Amino acid sequence: MAIHTTSVLIDADAQKVFEALTQPELVSLWQFGRRVQSDWQAGHAIKFIAESEGKVLEQWGTILEMRTNELIKYNLFTPTPGIEDKIENYNVTSYILSTDNGQTKVELIQEDNRPFGFTPATLKPILVALKKVVEGN
Repeated sequence: MAIHTTSVLIDADAQKVFEALTQPELVSLWQFGRRVQSDWQAGHAIKFIAESEGKVLEQWGTILEMRTNELIKYNLFTPTPGIEDKIENYNVTSYILSTDNGQTKVELIQEDNRPFGFTPATLKPILVALKKVVEGN
């Protein structure tokens, strides 16, 4: 299984960062327009919805673990031709928050064993966008 990690330091407390990670109107800002639907409870559903060139792409999964202001972990299935919707074709994403002197470190971990691959280069821009949203609000 491929595991990719990246992190960013944000000038804000963990509560403000956590709100940006979970409030749908803020998520769409750092997820480049993707909308999220979830009640953010472990064992419950999560769905991301993106629109591009008149097409709608939905990704879905389950919140695996949730600790307010500390951790969000979920799995996600991305529909792809020839890939079945079964657990071994889901990736796992974790956002781990830690604080120090009023700043919050966000570590993003992507675990992916899907046969069609994942581009780890997309992880850092997501965190940079999250940082801009949090520090700008």
